[in-house]
Amino acid sequence: MPAHRPILATLVALVTLLLTACGSAAPPQADEQPLVLAAAEAMPAGTTGVVDVGGRPVQLHVPPAYQPDLPAPLLVVLHGFGSDAARADAMLGLRDQALARGVLYALPEGTEGPDGRRFWNATDACCGADRAGVDDSAYLAQVIRTLAATYAVDPARVAVVGYSNGGFMAYRTACDHADLVSVVVSLAGAMPADDGACRPSRPVTVVQAHGADDPVIRAGGGVRDGHAYPAAAESAAAWARHDGCAAAPVTAPDRRDLDSAVPGAETRVTTWGGCTGGAEVELWSIAGADHSPSLAPAFATALLDLVTGAR
Repeated sequence: MPAHRPILATLVALVTLLLTACGSAAPPQADEQPLVLAAAEAMPAGTTGVVDVGGRPVQLHVPPAYQPDLPAPLLVVLHGFGSDAARADAMLGLRDQALARGVLYALPEGTEGPDGRRFWNATDACCGADRAGVDDSAYLAQVIRTLAATYAVDPARVAVVGYSNGGFMAYRTACDHADLVSVVVSLAGAMPADDGACRPSRPVTVVQAHGADDPVIRAGGGVRDGHAYPAAAESAAAWARHDGCAAAPVTAPDRRDLDSAVPGAETRVTTWGGCTGGAEVELWSIAGADHSPSLAPAFATALLDLVTGAR
C-alpha cells in the first residue's frame, strides 16, 4: 500500500489543481454571452444572454429598468451581408441608448453560406442568390413571437432595424409580417423593385436612411445579381403608398448631423404625412456618406425617439 501513496497523492493534486482552475476563472465580461437559454426562459432585468430560436442564436439584452408586468419596446437589429450581429451592434451604436430607454434589444444572426459569409435571404437583388432554402422571413417572425411570448413586449413598439442586406431584410419582414412589426428602419437597404411584392396587412412606420454617395447600394437605385432595386426615395415612396400617406412629401429646411465623418449637419429629412393609422414615412438622405456612414449619437437618438414614441 505505501508504494501507491505517491500515485494517489499525484491524482489528488491534479484534481485539486483542476478544481481550483475552474473555480478561479475570471468572470465573463459584460459583452460576452455565457448564458444560453431555451426560448421559454426569461432573463432578469439588466442581463444579457443568447436565446435559442429555431436552432439559431439570438443575442438578447434586457434593459435594467425592465419589469415583467410593464410592456417594453422591442428592437431587432439585422446585420449586413458577410457581417454578424456584433459588428452591426458596434456600427449602429444603438445599444446603450436602447437599454437606457427600457428597450429590449435583440441581435439575431443570419445563416452562414458556403463561402463562410452570413446572409439574409431578403429579395432577389440582395442577398440570397442560390440560397432559396432559407426562409428568413418566417424565422424573424418566429424570433419576434418567441420574445413576445417570453417577455412583456409592447406590440405597438416592435421595430426591425437593418443595415445593407439587413435593411433589405427589415423591409421583407414588414412586408410579410406587418401584424408583428410597427417600425422599420433600413440603412443602405432597399425595397423590392416590384410594388406588388410587398403586401403589408397594416400600416408600418418606415425610415429609409441612405448615404448619397453609397457605391454599393446606390441611393439612385441600381442592379445586383441581375435584379433591379429601387432608389432610396422610391423605397420610401413605396411605403407611403402602402400606408396611404399624402402623395407629396415635404423636406424639412433644417438638416440633422447624423454622420460624424461629414462636417456640419449633412442629412436632409423628407416626410410623407397624413398616413393611415398614425404611421410615418421618412427618408434620411445623408450627404457625403458612403455605404458605411460613421453614425453620430444623433442617429441613435432620432431612431429611438421613433421606436419609443418619444416624438
